[in-house]
Amino acid sequence: MIILAIETSCDDTCVAILKVNLTGSPPEGVRENYPRLSGISSLKNFLNKGQGRVKILSNIVSSQIKIHQEYGGVHPGLAKREHLRNLLPVLTRALKQSKLLKKFQIQKSNLKQNLLSHEILHKQANSKFQTLKKILKREKCLFENLKIFFRKYQKPDIDMIAITIGPGLEPCLWTGVNFAKALACFWDLPIAPVNHIEAHIVANWLLPVGNELKTQNSKLKTIEFPAICLVASGGHTQLILMKNFSKYKILGETRDDAAGECFDKTARILGLGYPGGPAIAAEAKKLQTAPHVGTSYKLQAKLPRPMIYSKDYDFSFSGLKTAVLYEHKTHSEKINPRHPGCIFGTCSGKQKACPVKFVPQLFNRVNFCFPSLRLKIKKTKEYIGKMAQEIQQAIIDVLIKKTMNATREYKAKTIILGGGVTANEELRKQFKLSVKRQASSAKILIPSKKFSIDNAAMIGITAYLQRPKGKTKNWKKIKADANLRLK
Repeated sequence: MIILAIETSCDDTCVAILKVNLTGSPPEGVRENYPRLSGISSLKNFLNKGQGRVKILSNIVSSQIKIHQEYGGVHPGLAKREHLRNLLPVLTRALKQSKLLKKFQIQKSNLKQNLLSHEILHKQANSKFQTLKKILKREKCLFENLKIFFRKYQKPDIDMIAITIGPGLEPCLWTGVNFAKALACFWDLPIAPVNHIEAHIVANWLLPVGNELKTQNSKLKTIEFPAICLVASGGHTQLILMKNFSKYKILGETRDDAAGECFDKTARILGLGYPGGPAIAAEAKKLQTAPHVGTSYKLQAKLPRPMIYSKDYDFSFSGLKTAVLYEHKTHSEKINPRHPGCIFGTCSGKQKACPVKFVPQLFNRVNFCFPSLRLKIKKTKEYIGKMAQEIQQAIIDVLIKKTMNATREYKAKTIILGGGVTANEELRKQFKLSVKRQASSAKILIPSKKFSIDNAAMIGITAYLQRPKGKTKNWKKIKADANLRLK
């Protein structure tokens, strides 16, 4: 079975094509390209016996990070616009990489018959274009480009389309959903709607075979239930009890900011780049790997660990963001009112050693019109590193504490992590140590970094595992749901 998967829940345009084999070994020479699926008790033939293999023919991710860096976060309108621009080129690239992209060709042998069949296909296409025009009535540019694409290329050898329907940013979700509906309508294919959160959990089943597998614990091949799942990303932070595959119960979730959102906002306060998670991790790592940096410097106060001792499994990271803002402001240095831009209080603006010339008229205008500029934030690299380290540790402490409490209460045999935040190296390291110390009998599953972030491969495999429950639908019944929840 070959699955075309599409993911547009946020700012990444993702398309993947997967080939699923239930039995037998992968062909010679491509063994390293096959991720093996770990065991699930409810799907014995596919997982427990180790016979299920998935070959990822292509897994394309078109990132929009550079576009959204200016705003310090994802702008939904811009994200939708970029999805409209990128979806068809990314699909074309994925099909080409999978060797499934074939142009219409009229062979010279039996020329009349081939011309007749081609004319029939052309008439059928014109009738379907009327339906496509209704589906893509709000994506006119995409409709025009798809018409050219359908007239140029044959139907690829695909059995099913998988599409993320939620949760996520609604404009982005609808763009992907309408695109998938158009493909399903024209190619007469069933669609499998996929929950984005569930896909992050199932991403753990994609364990690459080869060199990377040698670093994994061999016990990870079999999963025992119940399992506690932590999904932490830019838009979601949830603790989920997984009784079996497709049987979930949400134990707790964030009441305000998600963990990834907190990383982004605190990174913006510190003047670091977007996305905030990698930026903060990089600054914290610099401090750890630089022994020459003075260790005597200390923050005025330890940052809070919000709700770490609450008796429920909810999260809240807005308080941490506010604490970072106030901590940052208390270390602001007042600029010299006699010389804006100079932090030396004795400078009159006339010294030759000072690089900034004093212009009283300019300063008075700036001071009057822009009172917020009276403070100039000047931080040392050591301060930024210490703050980044403390922010990262505060978020890690809360996530680990809540997860381990849930593991003990529900006697979980497996801990499953998912979401972009779990790509953080320090979080992965500390989670493994905590599980070893506090829950030695439990196993921990962490997806490889390329499967932690948003990707379409996890959407495709989730759609396939839902097939026994008959979750494929006609394209007319597919709708996006920005607030979709696990059940």
